[in-house]
Amino acid sequence: MILRVLPSQLQGDTVWAPPSKSIMQRVVALATLAEGTTMIRRPSESDDCTHALMMAAQLGADIELGDDAVAIHGHFPLAPRDTTLTPGESGLGLRMFGMLAALHPDPLVMERSGSLLRRDVSGLSEALDAFEVRVENTAPGEHPLIDGPLTGGEVTLDAAGSSQVLTGLLCALPHAAGNSVLSLQGVVSRPYVDMTLEVLEDMGIRIDVLEDDPDERVLVLSIEGNQRAQGLDLTVDGDWSAAAFLLALGALCAPHHLNVEGLHSTYTQADEAIKGALLFGGCRLAGTDEGVQILAGRPKSFQIDLTDSPDLFPPLAALAAFGKKPSVLTGLHRLGNKESNRGKIIQSEWAKVGIQVDLNEDRDTLTVHPGKVQAGRMDSHGDHRMAMAAAIFGAAGAPVEIVGAEAVAKSYPSFFDDLEALGIAIQVITA
Repeated sequence: MILRVLPSQLQGDTVWAPPSKSIMQRVVALATLAEGTTMIRRPSESDDCTHALMMAAQLGADIELGDDAVAIHGHFPLAPRDTTLTPGESGLGLRMFGMLAALHPDPLVMERSGSLLRRDVSGLSEALDAFEVRVENTAPGEHPLIDGPLTGGEVTLDAAGSSQVLTGLLCALPHAAGNSVLSLQGVVSRPYVDMTLEVLEDMGIRIDVLEDDPDERVLVLSIEGNQRAQGLDLTVDGDWSAAAFLLALGALCAPHHLNVEGLHSTYTQADEAIKGALLFGGCRLAGTDEGVQILAGRPKSFQIDLTDSPDLFPPLAALAAFGKKPSVLTGLHRLGNKESNRGKIIQSEWAKVGIQVDLNEDRDTLTVHPGKVQAGRMDSHGDHRMAMAAAIFGAAGAPVEIVGAEAVAKSYPSFFDDLEALGIAIQVITA
């Protein structure tokens, strides 16, 4: 699908952030194993969460779908209804449910699709190999086969690649037959790890911290086996990752301000760092009862380390194009194993609308040089965050056609509907 987004001034002053897919996926994974019923209110309708619910059912949980709630009745030991799980294009889904699949004594296949077929899953196999769980078929284009059971153990892992494998281990190991000690080196995306630990605690799982050195990125955890998650009644918080795009649009297109609501911060979200980034960039923010308000005004520039919140690169790199001076975003190495190689794609796609982006792998930086946005056609490359970033250029700069605009369904299906409700002009291109 190709959409054309036209320069517009916002007509509305309030929008609700969509429910957080990161929170919901974690809750669904634990609910799959949990004793009792987990009730998820205001659930995310993103593709990633739909696949999480499918995998929960494939592993034996019973799912009830309501108008604005989902009930999950867990089952443990696992009783898979099939030998194949379907994470779709969800990297977190593959790694988290792949770890749960390892609890089962028989082989299970993770049938990935789309952009996930290209993504590196070596971290999953390396972590499970440390626990003597066999993983096969991990090359690009293949469907990993996981042959459990995962029984626990004492291991040291390099956690510098992704927090998603660690999240999966934290959900699975408490349900293993034996105790575990995880010594983690180079931990990245610590806020995502904290979110996982908070959800685990709320669902009755105990994990003890033996050592925690944020400066050295070292974390040592003791995990007792034979635990079982307990059902939870939860209303899903709004998603700060999606809110970042809405706040950028508010700064650039609102006549005065935009309120982004539904952001209650019940659990830690890495991309809440957008607030600090915007403030450092000279934007004006205020808290509200339901979220945050951004006042209209173009940023100065951003000098910020996004190593722990790499999903903020697309919205901040788009917003920086409208700044007064070049912006430098650090953490470039975190962008290579996403839905697209986001560093290189940001550079090539921003160039299509006249914005220069420099990549420096030695310094681990992405630098955006502000300029006059030109009309053009940008390709999402199947990446939801690239499609949303392209919309910022169209709404605030010059007409932009977005190829593959439907990619937003991965995390924020109603993104373009919400933009139209705010008064942004959007046209469907038929050719």
